[in-house]
Amino acid sequence: MSILKKITSLFSPEKGERDKDVLWLYVRCDRCGEKVKTRIDLLRDLTPRYGEEGGISAYFLRKVLVGSRGCFQPIEVRLTFDARRNILSREIAGGHFITEEEYEKTDS
Repeated sequence: MSILKKITSLFSPEKGERDKDVLWLYVRCDRCGEKVKTRIDLLRDLTPRYGEEGGISAYFLRKVLVGSRGCFQPIEVRLTFDARRNILSREIAGGHFITEEEYEKTDS
C-alpha cells in the first residue's frame, strides 16, 4: 500500500461508519412514475427546533426532489424527527413514498 493510501485511510471512515448517520428515501413521482432516490445526512441536513428551555426538542427537514427524465414535477418531502433523530412523521406532495425493494425492482 502506498504512503498516500495509508494516510487517506487514517482519515476516511469505515464503510459502515459512513452510512451510520444517513437516511435513504425512495419516492415515486405522481405525474410520470419515475422513481427517485435521495440521501439525507442526519447530522447536517436537519433543521433543529428548540424547546422552551432552549435545548433542541426536535428536527425538521424539507426537501424538494425533481427527477431526471424531463417531467420536472417537484416532489416535496417534509420529515419531522425527535431529538434523537428518529422519524416522527413524514409527508409528501407530488409523489408517494416507496420502499427500497420497490425502487430496485425494474419496471417491465
